[in-house]
Amino acid sequence: MEWIPWILLGLLLIEHCIFLPNLFRRAEVPHWHGYVPIFNLYSWLKVIGRPWYWIFLMIIPGINLWMLVIMHVELGIVFGQRSTAEQWQHGALPWIALPRLSKSNAEHVGPRDWSKTKKSTNREWGESILWALIVATIVRTFMFEAFMIPTGSMEGSMLVGDYLYVSKTAYGPKTPQTPVSIPLIHNAIPGGMKPSYTEWFSLPYFRIPGFGEVQRYDAVVFNFPHGDTIIVDSFLAGHDYYERLRSKAIEFAKNDVAVYASDPTPYENMARRSLEKQYGLRARPLDKSENYVKRCVGLPGETISASEGLISINNKELTPPEGVQFNYKINFASPEDLKRAQKVLELTNIDKLASNGGLECIWALTAEEKAQLEESELVQSIERIDLSYHRGRMSLFPNAYHPEFNEWDADNFGPITIPNRGMTVELNERNLLMYERAITQYEGHDLTLNDGEIHIDGKPASEYTFELDYYWMMGDNRHNSADSRFWGFVPETHIVGKASFVWFSKQNKAQHGESKIRWNRMFRSVK
Repeated sequence: MEWIPWILLGLLLIEHCIFLPNLFRRAEVPHWHGYVPIFNLYSWLKVIGRPWYWIFLMIIPGINLWMLVIMHVELGIVFGQRSTAEQWQHGALPWIALPRLSKSNAEHVGPRDWSKTKKSTNREWGESILWALIVATIVRTFMFEAFMIPTGSMEGSMLVGDYLYVSKTAYGPKTPQTPVSIPLIHNAIPGGMKPSYTEWFSLPYFRIPGFGEVQRYDAVVFNFPHGDTIIVDSFLAGHDYYERLRSKAIEFAKNDVAVYASDPTPYENMARRSLEKQYGLRARPLDKSENYVKRCVGLPGETISASEGLISINNKELTPPEGVQFNYKINFASPEDLKRAQKVLELTNIDKLASNGGLECIWALTAEEKAQLEESELVQSIERIDLSYHRGRMSLFPNAYHPEFNEWDADNFGPITIPNRGMTVELNERNLLMYERAITQYEGHDLTLNDGEIHIDGKPASEYTFELDYYWMMGDNRHNSADSRFWGFVPETHIVGKASFVWFSKQNKAQHGESKIRWNRMFRSVK
């Protein structure tokens, strides 16, 4: 089924070489031009009276399909087939309309002369909207796109309600892989979960060279790697389906992680049926998975680890970027001290995570805010939240029940070697758990394990050489971010662009306590 669109496109290109020469002859254009693929498009534009530079629009995936429709309709028009029915036939069924036109006695009468005939209001608006969509789609796909920060995972540097300018040229724009979609809409039609795209025509991954490469601490927008399957719910669609499936499966195992891990298949089947029945499940193509923004902490080929929240690369401790924050349990002597502290730090509802009896709170604080509190003498005690409850729950990447990984939590993990193109690893038990998804899902190989023998694409294998570069992404709000610590590597194929600056910022009452425009954040660069 997936080959049908390619067969139809190939058939149409063959028809161009067969039937255009006759039409070119009637239009007093050298007929042999029609026999030459690509060059015949240039002559075609001359026949229909359109600018030669339109040919550049024919190399842009998605846009080129629109252009083919427009050019077929206008070819019919210049040969006198101008009724609404005839134009629809040329646009929707060119495989039939083009041969009929070539074999007909229709004469070349040239493009419509609108100098003597006023276009209808509907036509004027339709053409304006069409070209505006084409231009906007080109800009959005290949130059820059606007994103809004919906969650607090980057609080401390990027705030909920920040509208970002994301440069596609920084790392090189990706060409669309699902080009047949509603323009300017990412993956779902507003107001519901109906897909805004169709997968019957898809293209392979391709990236145009950019001005640079991902650097450490860049704020990177990327397609969520675990977003290839979603729960059909407007809230849950942006979350990790595999984490939700695993959690549900552990519930069916009576919350015994060891029992689930000993034989996960039946519990996952039960969990999948439950989620399917309650919400529905759906696959999503790579370029239509949810967009995430995180900070790049680990680069291809590096080994990352963490101890008490401090990140090390290749056994060398990194200086955290400005704005990184952690959750702290804070005790106050009086309600007045609590209110004063909150006012001094200008905390929003996103930073105030919990309160116990009014005097014990859990707040997300940067190092500067923590020091400010300690110096203010408003607090009785301040202690960073212990995340050891993650241990042994399979919630940390690589989400496996294993003696080593069971000791990991979001502040203490590793060492983890981030794959890079050309890196070869031994396929032992640890590496299989660490890299299986990269090998199978991101690089498209079939990996099986039978009686202790590993096969990749049907051939015995004892090692594997990676074909892509990978990155380790983390949120600045370290205790409130679902990032690489929980779901692993970000392949180069998923990189969308670099968050460059905030062009607008607005906070809302529900998340921030009050609604207002943050004028001081507008047109600030993202650091």
